[in-house]
Amino acid sequence: MDRTRTRKPAPQRAGFVLCIALMWSASATAQSIPMHLSTRTPATAAPESPPEERPAVEAGSDYLARMDADRDGRISPVEYQDWLSYAFTRMDANRDGVLSADELPGGRGQPVSLAEHRQTLAERFVRQDRNRDGFLDARELQAPPQ
Repeated sequence: MDRTRTRKPAPQRAGFVLCIALMWSASATAQSIPMHLSTRTPATAAPESPPEERPAVEAGSDYLARMDADRDGRISPVEYQDWLSYAFTRMDANRDGVLSADELPGGRGQPVSLAEHRQTLAERFVRQDRNRDGFLDARELQAPPQ
């Protein structure tokens, strides 16, 4: 039996790797990474506060409260994308909206744009939204990624 594997294009693989790296770093260090939530869109966001001025996430339930910019008790796709794009913004040293190989974890890989990263997050949001209501509640937010 001939088993040939087709590999995804390099930009898709790089985006997936970046997404996983960001997910892992966010969940693995939730208690030690200070995080800031802005209700502004990335295009109009002000520069982030220094890390020592931002409150740290102390428990999984804090994510819902911190990500929920409009305080309606659920996370919209835009809130999800904005919150999970913080690491992209920090890694984008030259602020051009693209993570080049030298800005990616490990210093190698295909460039990934902010638009590609946000698209990956939108796809992940859909998979995480188990009840398909277009929002994430606390249970869906804390569930392992699909």
